[in-house]
Amino acid sequence: MGILFHKGGMLTTVQDEGRFGYQQYGVSPAGPMDVRSFKLGNLLVGNRLSESALEVTVVGPEICFKEANVIAITGADLCPQINGAEIPNYQAVLVQKDDVLSFGGRRSGMRAYIAFAGGLDVPVVMGSKATLIRSSLGGAWGRAIKDGDDLPFCAPKTFLPNLSRRRLPPERFFANEIVLRVIPGPQEDSFTLQGIRHFFWDGAKISSEFDRMGCRLECSPIEHRGDGSIITDGVAFGSVQVPPSGQPIIMLADRQSTGGYPKIGTVASVDLPLLAQAMPGYRLRFVQVSIETAQMLYCRQLNYLKDVQRSFTPHIGQQLEQWRPKIEGY
Repeated sequence: MGILFHKGGMLTTVQDEGRFGYQQYGVSPAGPMDVRSFKLGNLLVGNRLSESALEVTVVGPEICFKEANVIAITGADLCPQINGAEIPNYQAVLVQKDDVLSFGGRRSGMRAYIAFAGGLDVPVVMGSKATLIRSSLGGAWGRAIKDGDDLPFCAPKTFLPNLSRRRLPPERFFANEIVLRVIPGPQEDSFTLQGIRHFFWDGAKISSEFDRMGCRLECSPIEHRGDGSIITDGVAFGSVQVPPSGQPIIMLADRQSTGGYPKIGTVASVDLPLLAQAMPGYRLRFVQVSIETAQMLYCRQLNYLKDVQRSFTPHIGQQLEQWRPKIEGY
């Protein structure tokens, strides 16, 4: 019992928060490209922030529900529909048995998240349900969803406290040009002053080479001081590597665990969702910030998520009212 995929979509994968602690063995964390939308979806359906959900890319799947459950769709607006009638994004919705979820087409953004109350019942591999396709790990048999696949729920729910109030303002994803805040380093001294100026002043364009592993940019070549290589070291989500060609690559969720190209900077984690929702051809502008500023922005986002979680939690008085009939019945 759970969901049956009539159509798998362009690229639909099971993701949870990520597979951590194994980069030293060459295993990437994977996880959602847009962490913010992913976590908001889980909050809307009453899950832990790290619970498994579906990540949908550009063209959504068609899903038949074999069991009723509460869902929420966040991230890109792909025009979600239940039985042909449009439903809102960023809102908890009760879906009945035999209902069909489909998507009418992209309006904004690139990646949507479908959260299910209770999560998806797929194997936990190395502490995570996240799909890492290039290593055939996690999710639905280590690959993207295909037509005819079916996935069970862990603990489906047909009721959540304050179900009608579980809604949020949809996120805004800018078209054509976005601004990313970047912390310089750790190898900014590998580039000439002119090269650093080009990066921050001129910006870049997202090329067609853009997937879950990385985003290759097109810009005036970033000038190195040396041959454009370093002793291999760790790569983080958002690291901006610059190979000898001078064309930067922003490393993303399925990145390799280490790399031998110098890194001119790292995109602040709170801005990575903007990149995850951008399309090839969009312009990028980079703004230099300190690590202290990036940490402050990250803490601010954590506080926002906590506020959202508290807003969905019934007050003590409401909890007592819900339980009173049962108490009086005994």
